[in-house]
Amino acid sequence: MNKLTVRDIDVRGKRVFLRADLNVPLDDGRITDDTRVRASLPTIRYLLERGAAVILASHLGRPKGKVNDALRLKPVADRLSQLLGRNVRMTGDALGPGVQVAIGKLRPGDLLLLENLRFHAEEEANDPGFAKALADMAEIYVDDAFGSAHRAHASTEGITHFLPSAAGLLLEQEVTALSNLLAKPPKPFHTIIGGAKVSGKLEVLEVLLARCQAVLVGGGMANTFLAAKGHAMGKSLVEPDQLVNAERIMSEARRKRVRLMLPTDLVIAAQIHPRSQRQVVPLNGVPKDWIVVDIGPQTVEAYTTHLAKARTIFWNGPMGIFEIAPFAEGTNAIANYVASRTAAGVITVVGGGDSVSAVDKLGLTKKMSHVSTGGGASLEFVEGKKLPGVEALPDR
Repeated sequence: MNKLTVRDIDVRGKRVFLRADLNVPLDDGRITDDTRVRASLPTIRYLLERGAAVILASHLGRPKGKVNDALRLKPVADRLSQLLGRNVRMTGDALGPGVQVAIGKLRPGDLLLLENLRFHAEEEANDPGFAKALADMAEIYVDDAFGSAHRAHASTEGITHFLPSAAGLLLEQEVTALSNLLAKPPKPFHTIIGGAKVSGKLEVLEVLLARCQAVLVGGGMANTFLAAKGHAMGKSLVEPDQLVNAERIMSEARRKRVRLMLPTDLVIAAQIHPRSQRQVVPLNGVPKDWIVVDIGPQTVEAYTTHLAKARTIFWNGPMGIFEIAPFAEGTNAIANYVASRTAAGVITVVGGGDSVSAVDKLGLTKKMSHVSTGGGASLEFVEGKKLPGVEALPDR
């Protein structure tokens, strides 16, 4: 990466505004996946160990510019305290007199977490005044929020106009890994793509067809491809308005001689419930009142057999409704197999929130070459789009 990084600047004794992506999933105030919190630790520790006073900032959820007690960052502060082995103090707001008092008390090696930036509508509006107010808290800006880099917000783009800026260690790692994936990945290069809908992944599919030798499709989006081929999908999620696009993608794959693999058997359920009746059926065996919830074992075997040929694997999106344990077998099998290929020297990159959650649940994160925290940012990067949060940072 040719951007200035935190390793290129002297932070000792300086107040550093560190934008991280601590946007974690919560269930009744409890963090259900702390991947993004843990991913932020290397940059936080790097700054603290070098004597910076760190003002840590993030958003959480979509409060739409209003205070929402369910989206306060207190659970994140508590988890950071556990992981860092120190009490992480936080403010009651992202701006205001109380924040100024807290910042005035900071000393080298101190850490302060600001309250949810998106409690202020000016954050998402990239309001220059709000960006300037954030910048006035510090002497240096470090952006480590790759998951928010595809948004031009006050704390990701606007603030760079007022402070010397650099990339954090996570952002650098993300950009480097994904750039390598797009540059000259060892071939064969195979992609596994899943998730709920075709509509959200049309652009990335088109880009991958130009780079990959095989694309293996699963999840709800596979239903739309199968429906486009004339298969009855019962009550499963299908996007009728995307059938033409699915046909176009399949035609494009044939033209470019890319192997586009679809499920050959399916796991179906009477309803989306852990105790629901379920069974494995062939493609033409989905009853009208049943729902496809996972790829079948025959498909898993076909996909893993084909992946054995790959030297680079990019995986985005689960193979089924993996949040419900009985419907997670396909996703888990793919995750375990991809992880096993890393040990064999294959480059394995996992991108996308649900894929990351699946990998993390199985304890496989460290067994992949790279697990992206980016979600939408990862996809947009792979699509070749410029990310405002990265573009705003100065070149080295």
